[in-house]
Amino acid sequence: MIDHILVDLVTHARDAMEGALLQRQAVEERFQVDVFLGDVSWETSYSLPGEETPPRVRADISIDWPTWSQSAYRSWSIGEPPEDPLEAVVEVAMRVQRLAEVPPTDTLLACLPEESALIGADTLVRTALVVEQVVAGAGPHPSVAVEATYQGTVALEEPALEDPSKLAEPMGALARWVASVLVRLGDLELRYVPPDPTGEGQGGLLA
Repeated sequence: MIDHILVDLVTHARDAMEGALLQRQAVEERFQVDVFLGDVSWETSYSLPGEETPPRVRADISIDWPTWSQSAYRSWSIGEPPEDPLEAVVEVAMRVQRLAEVPPTDTLLACLPEESALIGADTLVRTALVVEQVVAGAGPHPSVAVEATYQGTVALEEPALEDPSKLAEPMGALARWVASVLVRLGDLELRYVPPDPTGEGQGGLLA
Protein backbone atom coordinates (compact mmCIF):
# COMPACT_ATOMS: atom_id res chain seq x y z
CA MET A 1 0.00 0.00 0.00
CA ILE A 2 1.36 3.45 -0.93
CA ASP A 3 1.14 5.98 1.91
CA HIS A 4 -1.00 8.95 0.93
CA ILE A 5 1.72 11.46 1.92
CA LEU A 6 3.87 10.08 -0.91
CA VAL A 7 0.95 10.45 -3.32
CA ASP A 8 0.53 14.06 -2.13
CA LEU A 9 4.24 14.72 -2.65
CA VAL A 10 4.15 13.26 -6.17
CA THR A 11 1.00 15.22 -7.03
CA HIS A 12 2.60 18.50 -5.96
CA ALA A 13 5.78 17.62 -7.85
CA ARG A 14 3.79 16.99 -11.04
CA ASP A 15 1.79 20.20 -10.64
CA ALA A 16 4.96 22.21 -10.00
CA MET A 17 6.76 20.83 -13.06
CA GLU A 18 3.79 21.62 -15.27
CA GLY A 19 3.53 25.05 -13.66
CA ALA A 20 7.17 25.66 -14.63
CA LEU A 21 6.13 24.91 -18.25
CA LEU A 22 8.19 21.74 -18.45
CA GLN A 23 7.09 18.90 -20.72
CA ARG A 24 6.74 15.44 -19.22
CA GLN A 25 8.17 12.48 -21.11
CA ALA A 26 5.06 10.32 -20.72
CA VAL A 27 6.63 6.92 -21.33
CA GLU A 28 9.19 7.51 -18.57
CA GLU A 29 6.89 7.88 -15.54
CA ARG A 30 6.67 4.90 -13.19
CA PHE A 31 6.17 3.75 -9.61
CA GLN A 32 8.48 1.02 -8.35
CA VAL A 33 8.57 -1.07 -5.17
CA ASP A 34 11.69 -2.83 -3.91
CA VAL A 35 10.24 -6.22 -2.98
CA PHE A 36 13.22 -7.01 -0.72
CA LEU A 37 13.67 -3.72 1.16
CA GLY A 38 10.17 -2.28 0.83
CA ASP A 39 11.28 1.13 -0.48
CA VAL A 40 8.84 2.81 -2.84
CA SER A 41 9.99 5.17 -5.59
CA TRP A 42 8.43 7.41 -8.24
CA GLU A 43 10.43 8.26 -11.34
CA THR A 44 9.69 10.62 -14.19
CA SER A 45 11.44 12.75 -16.80
CA TYR A 46 10.87 16.31 -17.99
CA SER A 47 12.27 18.40 -20.82
CA LEU A 48 11.89 21.92 -22.13
CA PRO A 49 8.72 22.54 -24.17
CA GLY A 50 8.98 22.14 -27.92
CA GLU A 51 11.99 19.81 -27.83
CA GLU A 52 12.36 17.02 -30.39
CA THR A 53 12.15 13.35 -29.42
CA PRO A 54 14.36 12.44 -27.73
CA PRO A 55 15.04 15.92 -26.31
CA ARG A 56 18.50 17.51 -26.24
CA VAL A 57 18.29 18.24 -22.49
CA ARG A 58 16.28 16.29 -19.94
CA ALA A 59 15.84 16.03 -16.18
CA ASP A 60 15.27 12.56 -14.71
CA ILE A 61 13.61 12.98 -11.32
CA SER A 62 13.07 10.34 -8.65
CA ILE A 63 11.46 10.53 -5.22
CA ASP A 64 12.17 7.59 -2.92
CA TRP A 65 10.01 6.76 0.11
CA PRO A 66 12.31 4.57 2.27
CA THR A 67 11.03 1.98 4.71
CA TRP A 68 12.12 3.93 7.81
CA SER A 69 10.05 6.91 6.72
CA GLN A 70 7.11 4.63 5.97
CA SER A 71 7.30 3.23 9.51
CA ALA A 72 7.68 6.69 11.03
CA TYR A 73 4.68 7.96 9.06
CA ARG A 74 2.48 5.09 10.21
CA SER A 75 3.53 5.69 13.82
CA TRP A 76 2.62 9.37 13.45
CA SER A 77 -0.73 8.51 11.83
CA ILE A 78 -1.83 6.51 14.90
CA GLY A 79 -0.67 9.18 17.33
CA GLU A 80 2.69 7.70 18.35
CA PRO A 81 5.84 9.85 18.21
CA PRO A 82 8.00 8.48 15.35
CA GLU A 83 11.44 7.22 16.27
CA ASP A 84 12.98 8.37 13.00
CA PRO A 85 12.51 11.63 11.08
CA LEU A 86 10.27 11.53 8.05
CA GLU A 87 11.96 12.38 4.80
CA ALA A 88 11.84 11.61 1.11
CA VAL A 89 15.03 11.06 -0.86
CA VAL A 90 15.17 13.16 -4.03
CA GLU A 91 17.49 12.61 -6.98
CA VAL A 92 17.67 14.72 -10.13
CA ALA A 93 19.85 13.73 -13.09
CA MET A 94 20.45 16.60 -15.51
CA ARG A 95 21.15 15.05 -18.89
CA VAL A 96 22.47 16.53 -22.15
CA GLN A 97 22.14 13.97 -24.94
CA ARG A 98 22.40 13.53 -28.71
CA LEU A 99 25.75 15.33 -28.62
CA ALA A 100 27.97 14.97 -31.67
CA GLU A 101 31.11 15.15 -29.51
CA VAL A 102 32.20 15.35 -25.89
CA PRO A 103 31.70 19.00 -24.87
CA PRO A 104 34.22 20.95 -22.76
CA THR A 105 33.68 20.02 -19.13
CA ASP A 106 34.12 23.62 -17.96
CA THR A 107 31.32 24.74 -20.27
CA LEU A 108 28.88 22.26 -18.73
CA LEU A 109 29.96 22.83 -15.14
CA ALA A 110 29.32 26.56 -15.57
CA CYS A 111 25.63 25.63 -15.94
CA LEU A 112 25.64 22.94 -13.26
CA PRO A 113 26.02 24.42 -9.75
CA GLU A 114 27.45 22.31 -6.96
CA GLU A 115 24.16 22.59 -5.09
CA SER A 116 20.57 23.24 -6.01
CA ALA A 117 18.50 26.10 -4.73
CA LEU A 118 16.90 25.50 -1.34
CA ILE A 119 14.31 22.72 -1.53
CA GLY A 120 12.50 23.26 1.73
CA ALA A 121 15.25 23.53 4.33
CA ASP A 122 17.98 21.73 2.41
CA THR A 123 19.64 21.50 -1.00
CA LEU A 124 20.46 18.78 -3.49
CA VAL A 125 24.20 18.21 -3.92
CA ARG A 126 25.87 17.40 -7.20
CA THR A 127 27.74 14.11 -7.18
CA ALA A 128 29.24 12.79 -10.43
CA LEU A 129 29.49 14.10 -13.97
CA VAL A 130 29.27 11.05 -16.23
CA VAL A 131 30.04 10.87 -19.94
CA GLU A 132 28.24 8.22 -22.01
CA GLN A 133 29.07 7.21 -25.57
CA VAL A 134 26.85 5.13 -27.83
CA VAL A 135 28.68 2.10 -29.20
CA ALA A 136 28.88 1.44 -32.94
CA GLY A 137 25.72 -0.05 -34.37
CA ALA A 138 23.40 1.40 -31.71
CA GLY A 139 21.90 3.87 -34.17
CA PRO A 140 22.44 5.75 -37.44
CA HIS A 141 24.26 8.61 -35.70
CA PRO A 142 26.71 7.66 -32.89
CA SER A 143 26.28 10.19 -30.12
CA VAL A 144 27.46 11.28 -26.70
CA ALA A 145 25.50 12.12 -23.55
CA VAL A 146 26.62 13.83 -20.35
CA GLU A 147 24.75 13.49 -17.06
CA ALA A 148 25.16 15.19 -13.69
CA THR A 149 23.31 13.77 -10.69
CA TYR A 150 22.03 15.73 -7.68
CA GLN A 151 20.95 14.03 -4.47
CA GLY A 152 19.35 15.15 -1.23
CA THR A 153 16.30 14.82 1.00
CA VAL A 154 13.08 16.67 1.64
CA ALA A 155 12.09 16.69 5.31
CA LEU A 156 8.43 15.97 5.96
CA GLU A 157 7.67 17.99 9.06
CA GLU A 158 4.45 17.64 11.06
CA PRO A 159 2.80 20.77 9.57
CA ALA A 160 3.12 19.20 6.10
CA LEU A 161 1.80 15.87 7.38
CA GLU A 162 -1.27 17.61 8.77
CA ASP A 163 -1.71 19.85 5.72
CA PRO A 164 -0.14 18.30 2.58
CA SER A 165 -0.75 21.54 0.65
CA LYS A 166 2.40 22.83 2.38
CA LEU A 167 4.38 20.43 0.16
CA ALA A 168 3.64 22.71 -2.79
CA GLU A 169 6.32 25.18 -1.67
CA PRO A 170 9.37 22.83 -1.71
CA MET A 171 8.16 21.09 -4.88
CA GLY A 172 7.68 24.49 -6.53
CA ALA A 173 11.25 25.42 -5.61
CA LEU A 174 12.47 22.13 -7.08
CA ALA A 175 10.58 22.69 -10.34
CA ARG A 176 11.81 26.26 -10.76
CA TRP A 177 15.40 25.19 -10.20
CA VAL A 178 15.11 22.24 -12.62
CA ALA A 179 13.62 24.52 -15.28
CA SER A 180 16.36 27.14 -14.86
CA VAL A 181 19.16 24.58 -15.22
CA LEU A 182 17.53 23.00 -18.28
CA VAL A 183 17.21 26.42 -19.91
CA ARG A 184 20.90 27.20 -19.27
CA LEU A 185 21.96 23.82 -20.67
CA GLY A 186 19.67 24.20 -23.67
CA ASP A 187 21.15 27.62 -24.48
CA LEU A 188 24.70 26.24 -24.78
CA GLU A 189 26.07 26.27 -28.32
CA LEU A 190 26.82 22.56 -28.65
CA ARG A 191 26.78 20.26 -31.67
CA TYR A 192 23.96 17.71 -31.75
CA VAL A 193 23.13 14.76 -33.99
CA PRO A 194 19.64 14.46 -35.52
CA PRO A 195 17.02 12.91 -33.24
CA ASP A 196 16.46 9.16 -33.48
CA PRO A 197 12.66 8.64 -33.35
CA THR A 198 13.12 5.17 -31.84
CA GLY A 199 15.03 6.63 -28.86
CA GLU A 200 17.64 3.90 -29.20
CA GLY A 201 21.08 4.53 -27.84
CA GLN A 202 20.00 7.25 -25.41
CA GLY A 203 20.19 5.28 -22.19
CA GLY A 204 22.68 3.11 -20.37
CA LEU A 205 26.20 3.83 -19.22
CA LEU A 206 28.53 2.83 -22.00
CA ALA A 207 31.65 4.88 -21.41
